[in-house]
Amino acid sequence: MNTHKTIFDTTLRDGEQTPGVSLTNEQKLKIARQLDKLGVDVLEAGFPVSSDGERQNVRAIANEGLSLDVCGLARVLTKDLDACIDCNVDMIHTFVSTSDIQRIHTIKKSREEVVTMAVNAVEYIKDHGAKCMFSAMDATRTDRDYLIEVYKAVEGAGCDIINVPDTVGIMAPSSMYQLIKNINNEVNIPIDVHCHNDFGIAVANSLMAAEAGASQIQVTINGIGERAGNANLAEVVMCLHSIYGAKTNINTEYLLETAKMVENFTGIHMPANTPIVGDNAFAHESGIHTHGVLEKSDTFEPGIMTPEMVGHKRRIVIGKHAGKHAVKKSLEDMGIETTEEQLDEILIRIKDIANKGKRICDADLHAVASAVLGRNLGNETIILKEFSVMTGNLTTPTAVVRAKIGDQEAVASNFGVGPIDAALKAVELMIGGYTKVKVRDFSLEAITGGSDALAEVTISVEDEDGRVVSAQSASADIATASVDALITAINILLEKKKLWSME
Repeated sequence: MNTHKTIFDTTLRDGEQTPGVSLTNEQKLKIARQLDKLGVDVLEAGFPVSSDGERQNVRAIANEGLSLDVCGLARVLTKDLDACIDCNVDMIHTFVSTSDIQRIHTIKKSREEVVTMAVNAVEYIKDHGAKCMFSAMDATRTDRDYLIEVYKAVEGAGCDIINVPDTVGIMAPSSMYQLIKNINNEVNIPIDVHCHNDFGIAVANSLMAAEAGASQIQVTINGIGERAGNANLAEVVMCLHSIYGAKTNINTEYLLETAKMVENFTGIHMPANTPIVGDNAFAHESGIHTHGVLEKSDTFEPGIMTPEMVGHKRRIVIGKHAGKHAVKKSLEDMGIETTEEQLDEILIRIKDIANKGKRICDADLHAVASAVLGRNLGNETIILKEFSVMTGNLTTPTAVVRAKIGDQEAVASNFGVGPIDAALKAVELMIGGYTKVKVRDFSLEAITGGSDALAEVTISVEDEDGRVVSAQSASADIATASVDALITAINILLEKKKLWSME
């Protein structure tokens, strides 16, 4: 399959929005710029008629001068179409329900009336000089003969693209293939598909549609959308590129970067095992796997898709399933050399810790190695002297941190959405002249009961080169545990950077 695929993105559309998610106009504009960088062909920026704020946002994106086409969403109503036209969008995506269940119970129109409304909307859009995409909403539950009638009618009215939405996500992939094949035999304009993920097969249905002749696929970043979401952009694109050998305009090296931006803005955390962009997508712990990957990555990775292709990095994870090769490699990355006997002892102790249910961090491996080798490994570049946090219901959380960095003293303060956020940001600001880091992952767990519970904080930090280290700390004070864990992680990272700079 070598057909070019135009990828649509519906991340910014409020007409079909992820429950509980509300993006600011500035966030939407930043995402739009990122999607342009990613290489998305068309961005469905919003539903302008829904509110004045939505209209202003769509207009701002349309006037941003992006390389991609900006699309506005509209029902087959003149006021909706005018709202899109007023926003100066490149394309208008108009839709109307065609299935009997939606047509009878929502818009309460006859089949003939629906066809007339669809044709009039398409003609109106074309008369105003915009590209037109028409969706027969709930197409996969629409009578097949009637569906073809509707699509032929809008094609005759000058429609540029027809969209086939699996609005409630009920199609089996084989059925999706046959439907698109049948439609493709009846119409002569490009076919686009929009698949929902109610049964977890939106990506599969999108790929089957592409096999059957669809040339455009609607997707969202991280698969967000109504109910269980929509087809995931990263998964669709990498399947097309790596498995099908198809081409898109997507710059795949920005997939992880884009996914993380949307994760941050929406607050919807991606599970670690999310394909392609999840933290564990290229992580290896099993001794058999790590041994193979360290010899040749293709042994336990697809090969046709590498972490570098999607902006990711391969990670070797130390845990109870880790083998000697993984531990040795992790120690070497820290600049620690051992004998075979010492390595065996370190591995035994690490597995003993992991078998107690504790997550192994870089700091744990460092501490175990120090104990086995009988000496302190490395120096603490940063030594925390004191920190304070001020917060309250009428006070912006503020933190002040003072530490010794090398042979100098440094002080920094910063604000945050809460006391922990303020404290971590203050530390990041304080060490900014030595290394640029960002908190990649933060988790908190109460390990005792009561209001004075001992809290365990685990932090992973990432430097400007994408290298990640992790550390843990426990304290009855959450802010203290957080700052201690962050500084421990940064100290290990700085030690590693010294080694990397000598390579």
